Amino acid sequence: MNNIIKHLFVYGSLRSGFKNPAYDYLTKYFSYFGEGFVNGKFYEKDNYPVAIASNNQSVIIGEIYSLNNTDEFSWAFEQLDDYEGLHVEVGETAMYKREIVDVNCNGEMLQTWVYWYNGSLDNCPKIETNDLVQYFQQKNL
Repeated sequence: MNNIIKHLFVYGSLRSGFKNPAYDYLTKYFSYFGEGFVNGKFYEKDNYPVAIASNNQSVIIGEIYSLNNTDEFSWAFEQLDDYEGLHVEVGETAMYKREIVDVNCNGEMLQTWVYWYNGSLDNCPKIETNDLVQYFQQKNL
């Protein structure tokens, strides 16, 4: 269990600024570690922002959380997988996928888990901001 990736990078509804009820769950099993950014980009899918990995200079900003107890890894991530819709019926495709990424946290690279959008982005406009908190603030003006 020493090599377990126990960090989680969140960029959307699980961030502290969104006041999502799932954030209460997150903070029960994870502690805030810091802010960071990862190679990725946002798109608007059916009036909702989604993120995908990117190999270019496009980055997205988010928060990093650290699992409090590595013995609870399976339970904690299983609940998050359920929240993110990874558990689907046979023949369906999950809306998100969980992957390991390198996140820049204060100039240091840290391996974390992240949930990327897993569906089609045909005809979906790119969101130009790299921070969803800023995006929603601008959208609600």
